[in-house]
Amino acid sequence: MTGWQALLYKETLRFWKVGFQTVAAPVLTSVLYLLIFGHVLDKHVKVYDQVSYTAFLVPGLIMMSVLQNAFANSSSSLIQSKIMGNLVFLLLTPLSHWNWFFAYVGSSVARGLVVGSGVFAVTAWFTELSFVAPLWIVVFALLGAALLGTLGLIAGLWAEKFDQLAAFQNFVIMPMTFLSGVFYSIHSLPSFWQSVSHLNPFFYMIDGFRYGFFGVSDVSPWLSLGIVGVVLALVSALAVHLLRIGYKIRG
Repeated sequence: MTGWQALLYKETLRFWKVGFQTVAAPVLTSVLYLLIFGHVLDKHVKVYDQVSYTAFLVPGLIMMSVLQNAFANSSSSLIQSKIMGNLVFLLLTPLSHWNWFFAYVGSSVARGLVVGSGVFAVTAWFTELSFVAPLWIVVFALLGAALLGTLGLIAGLWAEKFDQLAAFQNFVIMPMTFLSGVFYSIHSLPSFWQSVSHLNPFFYMIDGFRYGFFGVSDVSPWLSLGIVGVVLALVSALAVHLLRIGYKIRG
């Protein structure tokens, strides 16, 4: 294997060896969300014609799991390596900043997709799903996982202790995820909050992903694709720059 492939393998093996914590636990959390919200609201909430609330909820839960776990993978790996001191062994290698970027983001995409597939495999038993445009499902899953993996890389570089990383996740990632339309359509919100939701890039990832299942969405999937692509490019450029200058990892 080349250097970046070896690092990718190492990062993928890192989360896979503790799969009960990194894969099974998020799947269980999503199932609990589905059981609670689906049972309580299925008969009372109608979002799209011919689509039950439980069916509407499943793609949102899948994508939420993809995003949260992609972020957790790269961010937790970096902060653990920094605190435990074993990051120095990577710094001694001739790996370029691009090698670091592709390895960390690639392993984050892998974890996000594995968890998302697990959530789909379990939650699909609770409702009937259609696959109107499966290519959109794949595209938004990949882009969303890559974007959050890159954000996790930035957060891991910035944080110097677990408290800082937890604050980033609790006050930035979690609110943006839960307020992105996972549990509701933004058309049910007052006009002001609809406008606020349109400023949230997470909304476009989830809305575009859901379009692949039902063929309907709150905004055009092409608009979602353009916004997610631009945000991914900007965030990736920042992450690569931070890696190139050795931000908070080189003395």
